Amino acid sequence: MPNFFTDNKDLQFIFDTLDLKEVVALKEHDFKFVQEFDHAPADYDDARDNYRRVLEVVGQICGENIAERARTVDQEGPHFENGKVTYHPLTQKNLQDLKTAGVMGVMLPHQYGGLNFPNTIYTMMTEMVSRADASLQNLFGLQDIAETICDFGTEEQRQEYLPQFASGEADGSMDLTEPDSGSDLQSVRLRAWQDEKTGQWYLNGMKRFITNGCAKVHLVLARSEDGTSDGRGLSMFIAEACPELVVRRIEDKLGIHGVATCELQYNNVPAKLCGQRRRGLTKYVMSLMNGARVAISGQALGIAEAAFREARKYAEEREQFKKSIDQFPAVYDMLTGMKVKLQATRTLMYNTTKVVDLRNSYVHMLDNLPKEQLTDEIREKAKYYTKLAALLTPMCKAMATEVANQVSYDCIQIHGGTGFMRDFNAERYYRDARITNIYEGTTQLQVVAAIGGVVLRVVESELQPLLSLPYEGKLGRLKGKLNEMLELQRKAVKFVSERKDSAYLDQMARRLVECETAIYVGALMLKDAFNHDERQPLVERYVNDAYIDAKAKYEAITSGDTSVIDNHRDIIDY
Repeated sequence: MPNFFTDNKDLQFIFDTLDLKEVVALKEHDFKFVQEFDHAPADYDDARDNYRRVLEVVGQICGENIAERARTVDQEGPHFENGKVTYHPLTQKNLQDLKTAGVMGVMLPHQYGGLNFPNTIYTMMTEMVSRADASLQNLFGLQDIAETICDFGTEEQRQEYLPQFASGEADGSMDLTEPDSGSDLQSVRLRAWQDEKTGQWYLNGMKRFITNGCAKVHLVLARSEDGTSDGRGLSMFIAEACPELVVRRIEDKLGIHGVATCELQYNNVPAKLCGQRRRGLTKYVMSLMNGARVAISGQALGIAEAAFREARKYAEEREQFKKSIDQFPAVYDMLTGMKVKLQATRTLMYNTTKVVDLRNSYVHMLDNLPKEQLTDEIREKAKYYTKLAALLTPMCKAMATEVANQVSYDCIQIHGGTGFMRDFNAERYYRDARITNIYEGTTQLQVVAAIGGVVLRVVESELQPLLSLPYEGKLGRLKGKLNEMLELQRKAVKFVSERKDSAYLDQMARRLVECETAIYVGALMLKDAFNHDERQPLVERYVNDAYIDAKAKYEAITSGDTSVIDNHRDIIDY
């Protein structure tokens, strides 16, 4: 049976080559935890050995157990009756397998029973789980809820909840969306009120599209300040399953069938304030976004990996005109494009997770160290990585989720009519992929989140060292193309900025963000090819395709053509 870590050469390449020394040293407090906890690593090599062992265990569980159960889980799903959700027995077995492996508190600190792993290693797990069963990732991947309590809750709350999450005794949900608010979280109306005599908080209102809304522990965004209507009146609360918290229904969805997506009614549900009042949206949800974007990127990449493998296997086995269809140019070109997109996305994703890890560590130091211990270096790095993460995480989510949809689409195309049938996994991957570029912020909202960093040229400091290596020959020519793309991008940003036309910037934002992403990914892949010859064909295909696309986007951006903007209503209504 396959092991989803050891059978994935590209994932192992990332693990072997990504430099996490600073990340791990910060996470392990320069490896001082080894004095307090038996399972804490003694040094970087010890940490890497531990990471690899755990990844191999999770890879084995995914390949031997979870993947084998996925189709049945998809077809039958959870059961809902009399306000109670019961997960499919195979889903329960999947969760038990992961609990037994001890990976339900991957990023939680040692002192609360967690593994204290970096986000980068956890994301590798989420990719493998998603390759096996994307819907299970929506349960396994809710560990950000525990992370939020860890970062912003009181010590009493940490002691109460985090060991439960780490052991798998407690599961969680993130209750943000409401029937009328959608992505506009500033308009959240679920009300929180406090009993003046007892100090107890209570929640009243509705939440919708809540993943695992049947959970034991709920992290809830609610309006705590009377008379407010924007994000400054929102706070974060912790609530637990109780009779006053009613699951009204579960959604009948296109995909991700193994997890319940719930509509919830809060009827004076007792709750605890998490963090400070008024900071629910402006700080805590915004902090959650980095983790959420990365988690969905990992989910999308896992689906894409599964779809590519299914397409390749089918193309090798399916014969037409006395030869397998993978020998036809139209098919092997599709497979090649799928593979390059996959590996390009993986390159971006794990460089992004590394930045998120660094951002989290330095911001944690900034928030928790005594003032006398804060150095200028800590302040500068916290500021730098916060800006970089704010750009890379939406770029990563946009790329990963759009690639997942394209690869899943191509998987069905390679299968032909067979791929449309439920007897094959191709149609499930296609259905599961579709939500990834919608939830936790649509691709359009990722563009909105990223465009400010593109205009401010946040990624320039990362690009310069990547493009300064002594490339020669083919790699030198590819470097020349990337430098030309970068110069065109600078001109395009300057052109749009000098117009001082917000509508035009909005219209061109997606082109600008996609070009920025392609340049950065190309530079990362070029560095990999410089150090590892076997990566050269990947970067050659990726940069050559991106170069053609970037020139076309530059022409569109700098044309100054506002006809689509000016006439959009006429076009839509025609």
